[in-house]
Amino acid sequence: MGKVQVEDNARKFIKQDNVHEKEHDEHLYAALMKRSKVANEIPEWETLRNLASQIKEHTLTHLDQYIEMFVENATKNGIQVHFAKDADEHNAIVYDILSHHNVKRIIKSKSMLQEECGMTPFLEKKGIDVLETDLGERIQQLSDERPSHIVMPAIHKTTEDVAKLFAEKIGTNPNDDDPHSLCESMRNNARPKFLVADAGMTGGNFAIAETGSFVVCTNEGNADLTASLPPLHIASIGIEKLLPKLEDLGVFIRLLSRSALGTPATQYTSHFSGPREGSEMHVVLTDNGRSKRLGMDQFWHSLKCIRCGACMNTCPVYRRSGGLSYGATYSGPIGIILDPTFDMDMYS
Repeated sequence: MGKVQVEDNARKFIKQDNVHEKEHDEHLYAALMKRSKVANEIPEWETLRNLASQIKEHTLTHLDQYIEMFVENATKNGIQVHFAKDADEHNAIVYDILSHHNVKRIIKSKSMLQEECGMTPFLEKKGIDVLETDLGERIQQLSDERPSHIVMPAIHKTTEDVAKLFAEKIGTNPNDDDPHSLCESMRNNARPKFLVADAGMTGGNFAIAETGSFVVCTNEGNADLTASLPPLHIASIGIEKLLPKLEDLGVFIRLLSRSALGTPATQYTSHFSGPREGSEMHVVLTDNGRSKRLGMDQFWHSLKCIRCGACMNTCPVYRRSGGLSYGATYSGPIGIILDPTFDMDMYS
């Protein structure tokens, strides 16, 4: 593949009609304003941000030690930990686990790392049915598109777009573009598939070295169902998601949803410490260029990113051009930093 033509892609998004660019800009500006409001309600906001930066810098400069600590404690908890050096190895490990359990149907919650690794198309080619359970990710899956935002994957679509898509893919009324009705339709379509899934897959927002546990933050409850209904749970976690201690987690939980959505906390902050009786839990700790990036003077700070998406909501270029214009897993300002470290030519 050649160089991604961001300008051409953006031009198509802007010129398609008089609705999409305007709504995209307005929705993200609203998220930015909500973030500013809740941030201003906390006098120690900048102190928290600086403390989080210091915790991440300490962790990244002692990453080998904290990886070893996490693995030791997670193993004690009954979690099986695997190491993946790149996307191909991540996908091979996941497929090996699924094959060992004769898995044919999986449900998964939103994971940018799994997107980054191209895991879903890889598994589908192997004959495994994959259902995205996050509403935005499911919309993008049905559209055969990448996520356009790291927190709100389908923010570039209007309710009319979703109504038309659902009518084509799951047989709903194309004239019913009521958001509540659309959510209910997808819930009714997806819930039966939750109940027959052979395995569940999640990402991980934070992994705690001290306890060998990890945390998944969501607003829909889909990750909890994904992790608890099937007998097998696989979590894909980038090595930069490690934190030293459980007390460190409180700093990041206070920052994450406020920065992402302008809310005090996610609806679900779920802690996973080990498999429940009669089930298995696996964690795939994945590098995929992160250790290389850690050695880059101009790029290692990007490993501090908590994937809140605030930089995207702030950026006037992203807000006007749409996330799909970047032609990559990560778009917006954080994408401009991350994507060249995966392919310098494509994302130059």
